[in-house]
Amino acid sequence: MSILPTALRRQLERTAVDARKVADAGARKALEGLAVHEPDPYRYMDSMQRELRRKLRVQARQLGDGESRTRRGAYEINHLVEKLAYDQWHRLLFARFLLENNLLISPEHGVSVSLNDCEELAQTLGLRDAWAVAARFAAVELPEIFRADDPASAVELPMEDRKGLKQLVSSLQAEVFTANDSLGWCYQFWQTERKDEVNAAGSKIGADELPAVTQLFTEDYMVDFLLDNTLGAWHAGKVLAADPSVANNVTTEGELRNAVALPGCAWKYLRFTVGKDGKWTPAAGTFDGWPKLAKQLKCLDPCMGSGHFVVAMFERLVAMRILEETLDEVAAAAAVIRENLFGLEIDPRCTQIAAFNLALAAWRRAGQCKLPPMNLACSGLAPNARTGCDSLAVTTDYGEAWNDSTHCSRMHQYLAASSIRGPPVVT
Repeated sequence: MSILPTALRRQLERTAVDARKVADAGARKALEGLAVHEPDPYRYMDSMQRELRRKLRVQARQLGDGESRTRRGAYEINHLVEKLAYDQWHRLLFARFLLENNLLISPEHGVSVSLNDCEELAQTLGLRDAWAVAARFAAVELPEIFRADDPASAVELPMEDRKGLKQLVSSLQAEVFTANDSLGWCYQFWQTERKDEVNAAGSKIGADELPAVTQLFTEDYMVDFLLDNTLGAWHAGKVLAADPSVANNVTTEGELRNAVALPGCAWKYLRFTVGKDGKWTPAAGTFDGWPKLAKQLKCLDPCMGSGHFVVAMFERLVAMRILEETLDEVAAAAAVIRENLFGLEIDPRCTQIAAFNLALAAWRRAGQCKLPPMNLACSGLAPNARTGCDSLAVTTDYGEAWNDSTHCSRMHQYLAASSIRGPPVVT
């Protein structure tokens, strides 16, 4: 996998900024067309539209929108507009990621499809175009990201705005969707102009402003350095303890890194020192208090953002578990997701990207396969939501549907128990 070149990174940023403008405008027009902001539905609305309007107003309240201060019964819908705009753009964006990695799967036939295939299927499925088909297939593959019971998913943008989003997602080069760090930049770039607005205002940072100014992508070299000198140092310590002769004939750190490397896991930033006894040892230590086997590690990112650390830990842990347990790629990927990786995030949109990021990493490595429940949870509350676990927005899995309070309870039970089992790797 490659790192996104600077020129393409700038293109992705410009495209994301433009996409947000188009999506925001289209989302507001679509919601106003359903009278979500008005005290009463429009007279011409049928029963289905009225029911959708009712559900959207409930969702607006859950997201933190409140009644207008100037018009009794009217609603401010800023939070709902923001959610709908995000969903519309990222459904197309995620579909393109799947397409370019040959991972967009036809639910009926179980094979990967191209955009041309989607175009041919559009009429049969009663959908407008290839991108509508691709977005539907992506939603089927990612049910916990694009939930079928989400009322916002039933809202369609006006044709001109949807066309604008399709043109923008199509304008990006294929390399954007195959680079391993692109997803991490997507949400930061989505927030670019909002971040500038918040910083320019100089006002107190509240719940609405927090994501825009704190969701910053950690670049690969930082992630690699930290993990290579924690997980990598632990692994190297085990290798050297099991066979001290590994270090006997090496003269440089590079040679020793090669000696403890795993397939696809070079530990390129792992540092060693030579002690007074002349023996090589990881500079960060060997973490002797940690478990002895990779399958026993519990690795938590408590501020996971778009899942960059989670994915990097996934790649390293899969390599370790294949070595230690002679698992194949599919079994190792599933075991790591199920048993090793945990993440918490205050922003539900980042939680969605993190879940997709981890799924994409697993599918790139092991092929399109059913994934186990992910231990990734959103712990953030809407600004005006009531407190308690029932208000939590949680992204959990690709098969089993847990309700919010259950998953919150399980996550906190794990966190409480982890201190007894031994220190987790915390990033």
